[in-house]
Amino acid sequence: MKKNILLLCTGGTIASSNGSCGLAPGLDGEDILGYIPSAEDFCHIEVLEICKIDSTNMTPAHWRIIMNAVKDNYEKYDGFVILHGTDTMAYTVAALSYMIQNSRKPIVFTGSQKPISQDITDARKNLIDSVFYACDDQSCGVTVVFNGIVIAGTRAKKIRAHSYDAFTSVNFPILASVHDGHLIRFIPQGNLSGAVRFQEAMNDSIAVLKLIPGSRPGLLEYLFEHYDCLVIESFGLGGIPESIREEFYAQMRYWESRGKAVVIATQVMNEGSDMEVYEVGQQVKKDFHLLETYDMTLEAAVTKMMHLMALYPGDNEAVRENFYHAVNYDILYRQSVDAGHRMQDSVLTV
Repeated sequence: MKKNILLLCTGGTIASSNGSCGLAPGLDGEDILGYIPSAEDFCHIEVLEICKIDSTNMTPAHWRIIMNAVKDNYEKYDGFVILHGTDTMAYTVAALSYMIQNSRKPIVFTGSQKPISQDITDARKNLIDSVFYACDDQSCGVTVVFNGIVIAGTRAKKIRAHSYDAFTSVNFPILASVHDGHLIRFIPQGNLSGAVRFQEAMNDSIAVLKLIPGSRPGLLEYLFEHYDCLVIESFGLGGIPESIREEFYAQMRYWESRGKAVVIATQVMNEGSDMEVYEVGQQVKKDFHLLETYDMTLEAAVTKMMHLMALYPGDNEAVRENFYHAVNYDILYRQSVDAGHRMQDSVLTV
């Protein structure tokens, strides 16, 4: 029996055409479907227009619209394919991983590096692969399908501006690959417990401070005062440099007791953070209740904090505890650390 798929369109390069000021989204979903007539051989597709924007203009308000479109149509369709621009897709797919959890139905994001209307483009392959993946009985949860690979929604990152292999899976294997109508799975899916959960609220009072050598301490006072959460993209394994340490300690002593959260991330894409290795990180972590991203992507850490701060307003302990609870494969390292501590404790107890 053919699957029923809902195609949600938000714009992006895949729907773009040349205008007087460059590429801009313009094609309707029905126009886009006309480029993949073979999809009718294995599924029925209906179209829902969400918006027509360059993904540079994507905001949390748009995430909520996308989430509600899936929620409102969840019982009517077997799967969902969402067309999205590549530039902020990693943020949106991570956000939807937290806003829609335990989905036994696939929610697949895709897009392209070139418009679908061009003779030479990756768009037609990405779209047909995404629809094909969404029709498979074992597909579930929030993913990205792009250039023949399937990536967990919390692990996707755009790493190339022009090439077709624009996305990679950070610190986690790809889930599957799609080639010439064949799906090869590397990580089994479908082991879900509980009903699907939708949460619309996101607290976007969050700022990211990307450190550079010689960062000025004056930035910290403004960011702490105006945002509920500060994500600091540090160097290497993570730490606070001497140039801002005195001001950081002063601001943390004042704001930590007032409910502000700080997350330490790393600018290094692969292998993650570990603040306990070097003095610049270890001492700071001992002195304050910081969160650390470990092997998470920046996009996942930012959107997870938005989700948790909305879910547990004013409850820092609940935010902290749930930040390290894995959702859609978003974090592994913390679980291994905790498991190691439990094993060590059991040995000591014996």
